Amino acid sequence: MGGCMSSNTEEAEQKKKSQAIDRVIEEDSKRLRKECKILLLGSGESGKSTIVKQMKIIHLKGYSEDELYNYRPTVFKNLVECAKAVITAMQQFDIEPQLEENKRHIEYLMEYQAESGPQAHIDPQVGTAIQSLWADPARERLMEHQTEFYLMDSAEYFFQEVLRIVAPDYLPNEMDVLRARTKTTGIYETRFQMGQLSIHMFDVGGQRSERKKWIHCFENVTSIIFCVALSEYDQVLLEESSQVSQYRLAGHHELLRLTDYRRTV
Repeated sequence: MGGCMSSNTEEAEQKKKSQAIDRVIEEDSKRLRKECKILLLGSGESGKSTIVKQMKIIHLKGYSEDELYNYRPTVFKNLVECAKAVITAMQQFDIEPQLEENKRHIEYLMEYQAESGPQAHIDPQVGTAIQSLWADPARERLMEHQTEFYLMDSAEYFFQEVLRIVAPDYLPNEMDVLRARTKTTGIYETRFQMGQLSIHMFDVGGQRSERKKWIHCFENVTSIIFCVALSEYDQVLLEESSQVSQYRLAGHHELLRLTDYRRTV
């Protein structure tokens, strides 16, 4: 009799444990059905980080004033780098500025180094020099070669906004943040709610040196978005000036050939 009661008690305990495990599995299943993991892939400057920024603005209440302020060094750096890219291209194609003062502006800009760090500032003379150089009639000749040299797609935007950017009290706005570019290294996760869905969005570095890291992000991924900048399809690569951006798609073919990825399909 005692043996039977002991056996029944053990069976009841095991049944409770089994039911508890089943509940956990069911809860996890419900949670996973509401969870969406999105992996953003693409080469450098294909728009991956811009998508993440847009999601932050739309679904995470955007950027605080401190976060906007911290983008100042990035905007300053982008502005100066774009100006130097234009000057370097002019020299490459033997294009002289038609306005005499722009020769001095070119020398000044090529020597200027943008400050880094949270307290970075920029010389207002940078704004005057860039505005004058971008208005030079020689720009039309340079644009005839626009597919033969690298220029950030936000260059014209920053040049048009240059006087606002070099103002002492400059605070980047959300459009400045969307236009700003920093090289993504490593893997970054952004989480936000979209209706009933919990979105986990992964942004990974797009340069060639970063591509081998992509494969580690594929576990339990719901969706993959390959990003390609259509505006740059015939421009040379920032990574390799001898190749045009059509070859950026080769990075996706590299990924598809990976054995680990094929096992996830």
